[in-house]
Amino acid sequence: MADAAEDITAQGGAVWKDLFSGAVGGIAQVLIGQPFDIVKVRLQTSTQYNGALDAATSIWKKEGPLAFYKGTLTPLLGIGACVSVQFGGFGFAKRYFEERNGGRDLSYAQYYYAGAFAGVANSVISGPIEHVRIRLQTQPHGAARLYSGPLDCVRKLSAHEGVMRGLYRGEAVTIIREAQAYGVWFLAFEYMMNAHAARNKMERKEIPPYMVAFYGGLAGEALWLGSYPFDVIKSKMQTDGFGSTQKYKSMRDCFAQTWKAEGMRGFWKGLGPTLLRAMPVSAGTFATVELTLRAIS
Repeated sequence: MADAAEDITAQGGAVWKDLFSGAVGGIAQVLIGQPFDIVKVRLQTSTQYNGALDAATSIWKKEGPLAFYKGTLTPLLGIGACVSVQFGGFGFAKRYFEERNGGRDLSYAQYYYAGAFAGVANSVISGPIEHVRIRLQTQPHGAARLYSGPLDCVRKLSAHEGVMRGLYRGEAVTIIREAQAYGVWFLAFEYMMNAHAARNKMERKEIPPYMVAFYGGLAGEALWLGSYPFDVIKSKMQTDGFGSTQKYKSMRDCFAQTWKAEGMRGFWKGLGPTLLRAMPVSAGTFATVELTLRAIS
């Protein structure tokens, strides 16, 4: 009985460490990545820009430098929670597989499944958070703006056909994207970290922080290369109109219309600034989480 109680306490402690370190990593992720993200969303959802540099220059000239942090409050509060759930979910699934394996290390398929589990768990939070962020990033500037802030945006989106079809629009493709993205993300990072430790005959905790950041950055590139078309569809659906102005009837319809109008290139618009953003954002996230875990373990 005492052993069982100790196991439960240890599991709970491990979960809270994962959640806390993930929250710290999430804050770093938002502060580093938000300017890149607004350029990505504008390119995904508009045809008025010739490329990433043109979009960034236009935003700077017409809306000012603070425009690169439009909609930041929502992700700053929410992405911390999202990354916390990602690392908490991954840690939970990882321990489940370790127990199933009799204490042996996970296979790389299991690392992918653990990451996918974390992504699906995260999608419940990330779906509405990203919807609100995207609406705020793409609304007209100045007096013509549609939403006065995140709460006003939540209220107005929820007024359209209820919370599930309004605020949670695009949730199906969000779940698919999150599962694929975080399956690849955690798999890539764990593979590189394990390979480095084995190659240099050292413990994982001995890997220097700059290498943790480097592998985290590469994992970020893998995440987007493995899931980007789903992200494009999500952005299109979450900037679509309502009622008579709605362009896409469903995720499948959005895929079909994108293919018909833009071909394969339509699924990769905005990839350049996304990959540029992914390296520092993912490096900062993994380095922050890894160092936080080392500090509190």
